[in-house]
Amino acid sequence: MRNNQDSSQAVAWPTIIQGGMGVGVSNWCLARAVALRGQLGVVSGTALDTVLIRRLQDGDPGGHLRRALAAFPQQEVVQPILEAWYIPGGKPADAPYKLKPLPTNEMLREDEALLIVANFVEVYLAKEGHSGLVGINLLEKIQLPTLPSLFGAMLAGVDVVIMGGGIPLSIPGLLDKMAQLEPVEMRLNVVSANRDQVFHTSFHPGTHVSAAQGELKRPLFFAVIASDVLAKTLVKKANGHVDGFVIEHHSAGGHNAPPRRGDAYGERDVCSVQKVAELGRPFWLAGSCASPESLAAAKAMGAYGVQVGTAFACCEESGILDSIKSEIIEKHRKGTLEVITDFKASPTGYPFKRVEVEANARREACRACDLGYLRTIYLKSDGILGYRCPAGPRKPFLSKGGTADEAEGKHCLCNGLLATIGLGQTRRGIPVQPLVTWGEDMSFLDAILDPNKSAYTAGDVLDFLIGS
Repeated sequence: MRNNQDSSQAVAWPTIIQGGMGVGVSNWCLARAVALRGQLGVVSGTALDTVLIRRLQDGDPGGHLRRALAAFPQQEVVQPILEAWYIPGGKPADAPYKLKPLPTNEMLREDEALLIVANFVEVYLAKEGHSGLVGINLLEKIQLPTLPSLFGAMLAGVDVVIMGGGIPLSIPGLLDKMAQLEPVEMRLNVVSANRDQVFHTSFHPGTHVSAAQGELKRPLFFAVIASDVLAKTLVKKANGHVDGFVIEHHSAGGHNAPPRRGDAYGERDVCSVQKVAELGRPFWLAGSCASPESLAAAKAMGAYGVQVGTAFACCEESGILDSIKSEIIEKHRKGTLEVITDFKASPTGYPFKRVEVEANARREACRACDLGYLRTIYLKSDGILGYRCPAGPRKPFLSKGGTADEAEGKHCLCNGLLATIGLGQTRRGIPVQPLVTWGEDMSFLDAILDPNKSAYTAGDVLDFLIGS
């Protein structure tokens, strides 16, 4: 499976794809547990540079990060990261985390290196000690970190790249070139730019890793879609081979494709599985699929299996704080768990599913923009690229051309999601509240979890779906 135009030919396709839930929910522990069982374990690639430096500032409990860092092929890249971010024994619990620079198109070499190393570490740990399949999930909307992130994952031998949240036409070809250590560039989405004004972000793998590293494995590429029209477009117009599709129903957790009409989903928002099947590529169904019956139904429609997120999000290996998992399980049992499809919360403009928990019930959502992953790139009047986020402080956002309507109801997903996995920032002695993304279907829990138990494992999920 090395740099073939169709790199999928020799693959034993998984029945279950474990969803790539960010930030850090789908961590290396979860992905490894799933891959060890012969299914596709997936790490979230979102904000991994921040996840790495915050874990290092917490003292790297267990030494896992330092073990993976020691395996990076060029140690001269690793040492400055350890010197800058590692705190033996960890920082004081109430001390704020040190921040790295915000992502920009003028990324410094050391910022690229941090992204490369962070993605290497997560994939390396997920793949450590077994031959199972491990993938990485990225959002097309988050463009600036994409190229170094992909390369870092490829250095660790990632098997599959999964991407949604947009139309990733350029990603397959980029994977082909990076496998050869060739320079690549990706077109940026820049608002307020004219059609004839094209901007790119560029990256050269060879400036970070010696050519002696040799040719890398080109991972498979799966696109997350909610429309058969998009699937057809990707097959016809992508700059390289699309190896498969994850067909996501709008009941899935996290970000969803917006409704075609109004603010409610209808029949027009349901992808035609038959039309995707006619394209001749492997596919998996996602969204309320965590049951043996849903798996059987998916296979009957021609799918290889299903992608499951929420059922894994609440298991012991996921990155979500144990207190939040326990509260969600208890609320479900009491019938009080409410999954909100919020059409305003996400800075991306995409609908976003979330649940309220005790930890965020009494405080306002964070509106600091000190991480910047979801900032919009816009063209300033002087022709220079600028960056703004509707979930950041209102006054700077409005001064950069944003509107009050765009800012209304927004939450800082970057900070909120990090708080959900125990890596939240502390400001003026007050911790940032978690923002918990979730899916609509919790029916799996009654079958997986004995009434006398309050926790379960990723293996329990797989046993429920496909047997021992």
